[in-house]
Amino acid sequence: MGVSVVTDSAPVDAALSALADPLRRRTVELLAARPHRAGELASALGVTPPTMSKHLRILRQGGLVSHAPPASDTRVRIYQLRREPFGDLRRWLETTEEGWREQLDAFTAHVRAHHGR
Repeated sequence: MGVSVVTDSAPVDAALSALADPLRRRTVELLAARPHRAGELASALGVTPPTMSKHLRILRQGGLVSHAPPASDTRVRIYQLRREPFGDLRRWLETTEEGWREQLDAFTAHVRAHHGR
């Protein structure tokens, strides 16, 4: 028994920091459906292109998204989610949840032992 601690928390910290903003979370939700151009994201979210660029830069710095130009036009950037950071987040959440479960189980055992229930 015992929860393992994540040894390198930097990727999780970067992802959580990037996801702290509601607009960036909505951007991730849109990108979960399919890759988008920055202009499509700005339009869908009702923000200006410079605002969208700022948020996309933060998502890239957090490691959550990548971008690449399509073969037809190197001036355009297509943004898509990166799988790895979400796996890191999922593992961190599972580890944290396991710790909560263990604490609750220990508390339940304590109450039963001392109150006979």
